[in-house]
Amino acid sequence: GRYSILINTWKRYDLLKKSISHYTSCPRLDSIHIVWSEPDPPSDSLKRYLNHVVRSNSRKDQQVELVFDINKEDSLNNRFKEIKDLKTDAVFSIDDDVIFPCTSVEFAFTVWQSASDTMVGYVPRMHWVDQKKGENKYKYGGWWSVWWTGTYSMVLSKAAFFHKKYLKLYTDEMPASLKEYITKNRNCEDIAMSFLVANATDAPPIWVKGKIFEIGSTGISSLGGHSERRTECVNKFVDEFGRMPLVPTVMKAVDSRYSWFW
Repeated sequence: GRYSILINTWKRYDLLKKSISHYTSCPRLDSIHIVWSEPDPPSDSLKRYLNHVVRSNSRKDQQVELVFDINKEDSLNNRFKEIKDLKTDAVFSIDDDVIFPCTSVEFAFTVWQSASDTMVGYVPRMHWVDQKKGENKYKYGGWWSVWWTGTYSMVLSKAAFFHKKYLKLYTDEMPASLKEYITKNRNCEDIAMSFLVANATDAPPIWVKGKIFEIGSTGISSLGGHSERRTECVNKFVDEFGRMPLVPTVMKAVDSRYSWFW
């Protein structure tokens, strides 16, 4: 009945402090694992501050555990490394620059509990057949294509629940060539996880409606050529998996307690 947070961070300590301070007050949170891939280990002062925040903000009936998962290599694949001592089945993967109200997180968790094999998240994306290049070539569809059509086939791991078994599957079964590609290009690990889960389930993810508060500066998605690079990733993954496993859907989970219109 609880979940763990897996938070990806990189030299943005103010954002990390804000995120940890916020999420430790969420009712069913069990632990927070910070994916640390920086060349230097976390400073003693940072660890002291965060441990103090966790102790202060944790609910009386549940002391949240804070863990730094230290990685020697700087790679985006680190965010999906298997965690051997993870106590919960549910993992909430987030970036350090987005905040979700605890009510939204708890709702997404209940949705995930009803479909624990799939990914449940707030940031939907789509793949489209590239009509100019043929049926076996695809284009990456960003937020506006989802907004316009209401159709999606991925939820990004910057804010998504999934089962901890997919961390082991990513660690053990994701082709080495794709991991190397992700490390080299510093992109698309989130698409890779969507492919992995869809390939295992033959089912679509679930998009959950929720408020998103951006607390960081603009990320790589704002850089020129972002969609083209993501399109290249999608097609490379299709070639490696031997098929297109992503399943489009139009379903959206909405908390009817806080919605005027169903």
